[in-house]
Amino acid sequence: MSLHIHVQLDYWFERTCDVLLQLEAAAIPEQTIENAHITITPGEHFARVPAQDNIGERIWLRMQGQCLVDYRADVTINRILDSCEDLPAVPPHQLPGETVQYLFPSRYCPSNQFLAFVEDTFGMLEGGAKIVAIRDWISNHLAYVPGASNAETTAVDTFHSGQGICRDYAHLMITLARAAGIPARIASVYALGVTPPDFHAVAEIFIGGTWHLVDSTGMAKESDMAKIGIGRDAADVAFLTAFGPMVMNSQSVSVEAGVPQSSAA
Repeated sequence: MSLHIHVQLDYWFERTCDVLLQLEAAAIPEQTIENAHITITPGEHFARVPAQDNIGERIWLRMQGQCLVDYRADVTINRILDSCEDLPAVPPHQLPGETVQYLFPSRYCPSNQFLAFVEDTFGMLEGGAKIVAIRDWISNHLAYVPGASNAETTAVDTFHSGQGICRDYAHLMITLARAAGIPARIASVYALGVTPPDFHAVAEIFIGGTWHLVDSTGMAKESDMAKIGIGRDAADVAFLTAFGPMVMNSQSVSVEAGVPQSSAA
């Protein structure tokens, strides 16, 4: 699968502000980036730094006034796709060191509060079958409601309210997986099928010895997602973080299916 991505941002900073961007598709083995170009209004400072676990990059800016960002890229998805349902969980004592941090509770994913629920509801299942059952439970018990959550909403809030947006679905998926002793993290992605078109958040689960993208909203398939970055929860993968006041004038995200460059006539 090849994706055509186009993002436009228009923000206003009344006074000088440090800004952290993370919106470029990551250059990693599971996806090939072609024809990538980003244009950003010149400011006082521009620097690239590695993102979480060296998956993707972040851009530091120091801006005042209007900030326009235009990002375009063609991304071909190369990842190996397996059915999670048939994959075994890796016992905690055999987990690779880099996955261990994703077993623990985090700001939006207090997995320690769900140990009894996960055992009572999914305890009879193992490995990938448990992950699929958790995904389906979330899909059946939550309603996708734009505006139903805010920057403070945790997986506990979402569990009790029964509604949210993509990041809330991802946070609950991550929380329940961690409560089951399976490493889970958030992934920011560009994906086909997202309505309305926007930056998308999904869970990424370490199962069968590798990471797998799981979208409990049901909107996107693992084969149709281009990864931007990963983290413990949404606090680590915001596409724009401003360390001061700002105003969003407009933003748009477009993701369309395309033909890989090597296949084009």
